[in-house]
Amino acid sequence: MFAIVQAAGWPIWPLLACSVLALALIIERFWSLRANKVVPPALLADIEQLEGKALPGADTADKLAEHSLLGEVLASGLRSVLADPLINDVRLRQVFEVAGRGAVHQLERYLTLLGTIATAAPLLGLLGTVVGMIEIFASQTPGSGSPEQLAHGISIALYNTAFGLIVAIPALICHRHFRRLVDGFELQLENATERFYSLLTRHTHTAMRAARMHAANAAAHSGFSPSQQ
Repeated sequence: MFAIVQAAGWPIWPLLACSVLALALIIERFWSLRANKVVPPALLADIEQLEGKALPGADTADKLAEHSLLGEVLASGLRSVLADPLINDVRLRQVFEVAGRGAVHQLERYLTLLGTIATAAPLLGLLGTVVGMIEIFASQTPGSGSPEQLAHGISIALYNTAFGLIVAIPALICHRHFRRLVDGFELQLENATERFYSLLTRHTHTAMRAARMHAANAAAHSGFSPSQQ
């Protein structure tokens, strides 16, 4: 392997750096973009079971936030309702939208860098090819020619071209795969958040009706109606 690196010349060093970085990013994304870390099926089932039940408390919100990426989004809305049971629908939706944008940002982390490596690696390989061709022509002086220099220039050109493709092809395939996973997770996050939003708004609407009835009863006991205020 070291002999190949020596034969390929200095242009291969940026490609080696790209290969190490791409491998690290691919491993990290495979680990992070797992369903049980983003949208666990058990959590989706738990959302359905909350239908018609009382809202969970702050401890449950904390556990949700530590559970998964979807849990973080749901916990943000739950905390808002627990802090202000009379929160209006627009404000609650804004809370979910902000949390959702943060979740999408986490899902897309490093994908731009991986895509850049997939695009840049063939160009770096082409750079090595050009350097090799320059060395070939530089070694061919009038009246003399060095076979060793000619072979060295050809090896630089071919090794860098091949290594650039070796780095770019897996990086491109993984980038497309991760992009598809992220798109699917975004749709699941949106659907789950919308169901949880509907559940929370039913509780907030109930709290608003109770507050209005309490105000009306208080006004009646004080001897005047709200219309007389």
